[in-house]
Amino acid sequence: MLTDKQIGVFMGGTSAEREISLKSGSAIYQALKSSGYNVFTIDVGPDICRVLKKESVDIAFLALHGGHGENGSIQGMLEVLRIPYTGSGVLSSALAMDKEASKKVFLYHNIPLPPFMVIPDKLSHVHKLSAIDFSLPMVVKPAAEGSSVGVSIVREEDDVWPAFERAIDYGPRVIIEQYIEGKEVHIGILNGNVLGGVEVRPSLEFYNYEAKYTSGLTEYILPPEIDDNVYERSKEVALAAHTALGCQGATRVDLMIDDKGNPYVLEVNTIPGMTETSLLPKIAGLAGLSFSELLREILRGVIEEK
Repeated sequence: MLTDKQIGVFMGGTSAEREISLKSGSAIYQALKSSGYNVFTIDVGPDICRVLKKESVDIAFLALHGGHGENGSIQGMLEVLRIPYTGSGVLSSALAMDKEASKKVFLYHNIPLPPFMVIPDKLSHVHKLSAIDFSLPMVVKPAAEGSSVGVSIVREEDDVWPAFERAIDYGPRVIIEQYIEGKEVHIGILNGNVLGGVEVRPSLEFYNYEAKYTSGLTEYILPPEIDDNVYERSKEVALAAHTALGCQGATRVDLMIDDKGNPYVLEVNTIPGMTETSLLPKIAGLAGLSFSELLREILRGVIEEK
């Protein structure tokens, strides 16, 4: 039985999303403990291998966001140690975290996404900018960060360079993509099945870090207020993106729906947030799953898939 297993909640980490990871991990720990699981927390740092030599872990419940916790590194270490873990494997985690790589996979599978280009470094910025064949507004973001860290919406040409400099602080490659005017919809997927979706309406310019994690700054519409056919198409596209990357467990696929009802994939999150304002628990609630039931299903997926 799962309640007999020693479950370690991996949280914290060293990425720019550490604070949110601690909140997610704490929520998971409290819910599992209240449900009778044998659970403890691990604040993941450079000494994680030494910690795991001392601690007995039967299943790692990953609540790490961004950085080594979400890019396949921790997953690879757990594979070597033969410790089962929640969520996607090494390759799919790495692909999903790297927006350039995931977009190329989506293109191969004919999954709709906004026009984009990649600028690999500052030296190529001027040359690459002149080659952009889509118009303002644009989205400028790091190629390998989550929670909208370092993301800007650019509406004036003079603002492109400052946005680029903000984004490149988080890594050597920057994605510039066409901004899609429309509704932002997030689709939750659990163990290969679509749970449903939520429409987000931030009071700020877009659903950025502050809007995501500050209570009251975003309105959540469950289910999304979109045409039924568009909703079903959005679910299909989201599941196709999840599948194309080879994801497992619980994921959240972020989409923009334009004014014609066309869905575009922005990214796949392999370790969605689990805070009080997080979207996946809201979507699960719409599907009839409590937070504790959602966690139980995530754990069940570990036993069945790995």
